[in-house]
Amino acid sequence: MSVERQDFRNAMAQLGAAVNVITTDGAAGRAGMTASAVCSVTDEPPTVAVCINRTSRSHPLFKENGVLCVNTVSAEQEDVSSVFAGATKCSPEQRFETGEWTKMATGAPVLRDALVSFDGRITDVVEKGTHTVFFVEVDAVRHSDSAGLVYFRRSFHPVGAAQEQLAAA
Repeated sequence: MSVERQDFRNAMAQLGAAVNVITTDGAAGRAGMTASAVCSVTDEPPTVAVCINRTSRSHPLFKENGVLCVNTVSAEQEDVSSVFAGATKCSPEQRFETGEWTKMATGAPVLRDALVSFDGRITDVVEKGTHTVFFVEVDAVRHSDSAGLVYFRRSFHPVGAAQEQLAAA
């Protein structure tokens, strides 16, 4: 028995997930996109998995550059995540005009003041259905004490200090 695609998508919308701007830079060029399909794999060596749709314009750049940075946005950076999700229809290069950017170990763009940034090298690639799972060994990490942002039921929700401030208002 198979689950219908839309039923699966509706069920997945019930799972809250951190909001991430995934970035890369290298010989293939600079690119970035918003994604929630990111998870920890192991702490030895520190590795995360990032799932990217193969139809994404950024997909071949991630694969070719071989590096990426997972920038988990803070509650104050919802606008950055919207821009990188394509909501403003600006060009891929214009996306980087939103937010402040720096670099760490790999040269992939790092969002300044992100809740956390995981900068690393793609070490394994698995094709599954419509997506590619990139396994990334983390070379550098940076984090802040900002409040977080999650995507739940197809909308953004602050968590942590920002959520407490909204409740008090």
